[in-house]
Amino acid sequence: MSKEKATATGIITLLIVSCLIMYHVENSSNGYLIKSLWKIGAFALIPLIYSYFDKNLSIKDFFHIGSRKQIVVSLALGAAVYAFVFCSYLAFAGFIDLDNIAEVLSENVNINKDNFIFVALYISFINSLLEEFFFRGFGFLSLKKVLRPVLAYIISALAFSLYHVAILADWFSPWLFILTISGLFISGLFFNWLNKKSNNIYNSWLVHMFANFSINTVGFIMFGII
Repeated sequence: MSKEKATATGIITLLIVSCLIMYHVENSSNGYLIKSLWKIGAFALIPLIYSYFDKNLSIKDFFHIGSRKQIVVSLALGAAVYAFVFCSYLAFAGFIDLDNIAEVLSENVNINKDNFIFVALYISFINSLLEEFFFRGFGFLSLKKVLRPVLAYIISALAFSLYHVAILADWFSPWLFILTISGLFISGLFFNWLNKKSNNIYNSWLVHMFANFSINTVGFIMFGII
């Protein structure tokens, strides 16, 4: 087996393993803090350990800023995404049971009105970075060096969307759930495209962060904070 095929096999295997770990964790009765610690292990420590043994993989390249202009453009795009996500919520608000989502969050991960602001900060800044590092850095930028780009696009986006199945399964009606997972797959493809030219994760991270800002705005409404 060539070095490139070995690297591709290793990355794909760890994408599957880490997502399966998190599927089990998300379906467990552990609180949000414990699940977050597991996620750091699955999405950050596992790729870092793997990169130590596979010299074809350079983690530091994920954080190399090639152009400040791209960052500015991504900030503007992030603002547009914030508006799009929030407008989508307004359009589908009649089909979304916020009380049910709040109840699921409270029962499954102990998220409630009292701690949501801290959870929102973590989701916006830290959780988005973890997911971009894992799915777009480890899962896309590394794979596209050793596989055909179209395969890297699909594998990374598919892993990103399927990872959310355990999290979102009890939130929506079946058809809205399928629509959401499909939207996450398309979002994964879009995030990969944002990073293809720059070869870092900053562009997708900023857009992802603004998308989370918008989702958290809905969360603030859901918990009656605003």
